[in-house]
Amino acid sequence: MSIQSSLEARIQEAQKSDSDYSKLIAQIGSGKTPELRISDSGAIFCKNRLWVPVFGDLRQEILYESHHSGYTVHPGSGKMYADMKLLFWWPGMKKDVAEFVSRCEACQLVKAEHQRPGGLLQSLPIPEWKWEEVTMDFAMGFPRSRQGHDAIWVVVDRLTKSAHFLPIRQTDSVDRLAQIYVKEIVRLHGVPRVIVSDRDGRFTSRLWKGIQQGLGTKLHFSTAFHPQTDGQSERTIQVLEDLLRLCVLDFSGSWEDHIPLIEFAYNNSFQSSIGMAPYEALYGRKCRTPLTLTEVGDRQALGATFADETAQKINLIRERLKAAQDRQQKYYNQKHRFVEFQVGDFVYVKVSPMKGVSRFGQVSKLSPRYVGPFEILERIGKAAYKLLLSESMPDVHNVFHVSTLRKWVSDSGKKLSADEVEIQENLAYKEEPELILTYDVRKLRNKEIPMVKVQWKHRTAREATWEMESDMRRSYPYLF
Repeated sequence: MSIQSSLEARIQEAQKSDSDYSKLIAQIGSGKTPELRISDSGAIFCKNRLWVPVFGDLRQEILYESHHSGYTVHPGSGKMYADMKLLFWWPGMKKDVAEFVSRCEACQLVKAEHQRPGGLLQSLPIPEWKWEEVTMDFAMGFPRSRQGHDAIWVVVDRLTKSAHFLPIRQTDSVDRLAQIYVKEIVRLHGVPRVIVSDRDGRFTSRLWKGIQQGLGTKLHFSTAFHPQTDGQSERTIQVLEDLLRLCVLDFSGSWEDHIPLIEFAYNNSFQSSIGMAPYEALYGRKCRTPLTLTEVGDRQALGATFADETAQKINLIRERLKAAQDRQQKYYNQKHRFVEFQVGDFVYVKVSPMKGVSRFGQVSKLSPRYVGPFEILERIGKAAYKLLLSESMPDVHNVFHVSTLRKWVSDSGKKLSADEVEIQENLAYKEEPELILTYDVRKLRNKEIPMVKVQWKHRTAREATWEMESDMRRSYPYLF
């Protein structure tokens, strides 16, 4: 970056018209501010940095050129200030640079956050009794077995950690899943009070909701693009897949043939979070295996003694789960930060889990990381927010975890409504051109490429972009 003579002349003229000019001249004459000096041309410098006055709005022009120029390409506030302070000076310049960068819409949409992710860990309440609250998810992508199954339905009790692994078809209807659920879960454990799951279409369907409502079960779904809500099922699926791989290697045969023994092995193995095996938590002791030592005499489990032992074991399990949750919160929160928004705030939504914006063949790798902004309608719990999404997005769940949100900092004070842009179901949006500002021809080797400068809707004139005329004529013929 270098000061062009025309800019330097404009700054000098602005200095003489600024109300602080005479005060600074007096200070220089008194010798009270030795860092200030007057050049031969009459310009005021702070050491070797040219003073930029408030008069003439030159500060904003310099900030804009230092940030948006093709020679700088949106530097961060630290780099931008380091470059500017070599040439310019005015009181509070570092603060102005930081504020200008924070309000840059392009940077808010594109740049990754280099700080700890937002949102502290919010653990689910510990259940009071066995199989009152369960989590469920699907493990997909298995080879089709002889019975025609190619997926496993994983259902886990949140208290005892006991689990059922149910082979299913990916094409099974919700009605068929309901039959399996009643046969394999309700028959053995009764009707759960709460089911925690991700937002799989089968779990969110009207039929599944109707079935659970009839049974008196509440459904709790994870927030959009934040599956950690149901982390227990995700971890159980990882263990299940590892056990299946080992069984196929050791015993060969179809994966479905090993499911009964894998379920037994999982439930009869020690779980650190509860300090015992799931079967021990469920039945009072581990189930027998060929390695189990014969007990001396028969264990009596009658009357009040058995009831007391059961109650004591449940209390012990809940205490151990609470201790495990506290440890998880401690480690998780060390790498995350508290973030909070207010109803009425506008936020961007992170689009890295989804397809991003594509314009004229721009690949997703170079697409913005965020879309929006969207207005916050309601706070859901401690770490999720309901947003006002476009009416053209009926299939997108409008509750998002705080870690997927970034506060929108307005550049002009104008709030962009979600209805003003066309937003796709995958939370991508398409920018619409407003008019063609000018034409040009670029030369590439021996080829001439007609270009047009495009003014986009909801963007300033300074944010106009050069696009290939052929692309614009094909996509937006009404502009020509």
